[in-house]
Amino acid sequence: MTSIHLLIPAAGSGRRMGSDRNKVLLDLMGLPIIAWTLKAAAQSEAVVWMGLVGQAGDRAALEAIVNRLSLPQPVAFIEGGSTRQASVYNGLLGLPPGATRVLIHDGARCLATPDLFNRCAAALAKQSGLVAAIPVKDTIKLVDANLTVEATPDRQRLWAAQTPQGFDIGLLKQCHQQGLDQGWSVTDDAALFEQCGLPVQIVPGEETNLKVTTPMDLAIAEFILKQRLGQP
Repeated sequence: MTSIHLLIPAAGSGRRMGSDRNKVLLDLMGLPIIAWTLKAAAQSEAVVWMGLVGQAGDRAALEAIVNRLSLPQPVAFIEGGSTRQASVYNGLLGLPPGATRVLIHDGARCLATPDLFNRCAAALAKQSGLVAAIPVKDTIKLVDANLTVEATPDRQRLWAAQTPQGFDIGLLKQCHQQGLDQGWSVTDDAALFEQCGLPVQIVPGEETNLKVTTPMDLAIAEFILKQRLGQP
């Protein structure tokens, strides 16, 4: 089994959740959302180290959660930045010496399975960049500022990006530095890789690997967990 380092950005807010605190600290089936994310990653045979990237104000709460879980892998707390992009860059700088490959997984994607982490780690042994993704089911419309449809792209070529995303650490650091120099603003690390002209491979993701962003997402996540745990 390929060994991999994992960064978990968890420096967001609860704005779209309608909460006054970081959404990863909200309760889901008796545990904080981030606890489910950590537990899934910890059950992956490939993950040997985790870096939890969060804001300084959440550090005590996040460290208490990690201590309560007693995970087999070491978990380091890394202070995040003002954007996801900045937080991941901080995470890259906080990786242990000697790390060569990294998976990056959003803290709010608490339903990813250990198998997905394992598959991404195995694929990363042969690729320099990858992203878990699923085929788009809906017909997608490109729309202008007046909500007028401009085009309908071929659905067969559209995939919805998830995490984990995985990269050669040296190359990703270079892409982040180039992004800083050029003033690029991206929503995921795969986009940085793409803008640097580097290939990104798709690894089939999971339909249940949703990102908990809204109260509806939280309700769906609870339903999925109850199904997995065999609870009514």
